[in-house]
Amino acid sequence: MPRSLFLPDLFWTHDMATGRNAAVDREDVDAWERAACSNIPLVTQWDDGRHSGTAPGAVPTSSSSMPSVVAAMLRDLDVREGTRVLEVGTGTGWNAALLAHRLGASNVVSVEVDGAVVESARTALKAAGLDAEVVHADGRDGWAPGAPYDRVVVTAGVREFSPHWLRQARPGGVVLAPWGTHYSDQDALVRLTVAEDGHARGPFLRMVEFMKLRAQRLDWNRFREYVPSFPGDADVSAGSLALADLGDRYRAARFVAGLGVPDCAHVVNPTGDGTGRVWFFDLASRSWAAAEFREPGAPALVYQSGPRRLWAEVERVLTWWAEVGRPGVDRFGLTVAPDGATHAWLDDPATGPLAFG
Repeated sequence: MPRSLFLPDLFWTHDMATGRNAAVDREDVDAWERAACSNIPLVTQWDDGRHSGTAPGAVPTSSSSMPSVVAAMLRDLDVREGTRVLEVGTGTGWNAALLAHRLGASNVVSVEVDGAVVESARTALKAAGLDAEVVHADGRDGWAPGAPYDRVVVTAGVREFSPHWLRQARPGGVVLAPWGTHYSDQDALVRLTVAEDGHARGPFLRMVEFMKLRAQRLDWNRFREYVPSFPGDADVSAGSLALADLGDRYRAARFVAGLGVPDCAHVVNPTGDGTGRVWFFDLASRSWAAAEFREPGAPALVYQSGPRRLWAEVERVLTWWAEVGRPGVDRFGLTVAPDGATHAWLDDPATGPLAFG
């Protein structure tokens, strides 16, 4: 089932290394086909559909994921003949088409919040001869009329688990979702098994990055108001971590810091030579911290303001992580309660919520 059947005339290639986006129009047949068949993510909508023209918009809001990521997630989903699947986030419809081709269209329900995206996906699915049900609704609510499901697969980054997904899955069913915290844009793919008591538990598999559910996107511009003048009245101290200790994109350090420093977002402004400034913002109290790394490999000069000592929390969590041997993402797991509350664990869910030292 080729991805090209589900792509619009105009899309943008996304370079994972540089973050650059380049427009590709079907009028350039060779370039369009080459991009469509490449193992790269393609942006298919900007700014919730308010964007026009060929220049990239401000926020990518719909896409076609890397084929290798799609294939890996379908393997993780582990569907069999007769499996009934709920997909949250239809996008182009390609993933729903792959599921429908494998399971039969009657066993696949896909939910999408954007009406224009829904119509495009329905048109593409019909043209491919796969009449999977595509519902225009908020995916956080799942789709109760089609429940129960054996598998729920979420194709957008999740910051809060919806109780509806767990309720609509059969006991023993699987919920596969890219989950993370607002600490960073990255997600970790988690595979949860739903128990008879309504809880769901399972391991994290690997780091990924998806566009976030629209209702859970973070407005990063809000943090400009936190620091009207720098350093202002911030307390100043010496840190104990180097810039490298905070970790790179898709690495475990950022994932672990997000687990242990809740309701915190961070922004890295590197200079490329091991120096730079890293910001931390509390989502509720307007507390903030800034760590200035002035020499490669050296600890930071730290500024902290507000009731939370965010840098101190980050240091505590990453020190704990180093003391337990810097376990990778795949040694952590997640438990989700029937009301959507979550806690992470290390190696075994029986150990309970992480204490971070």
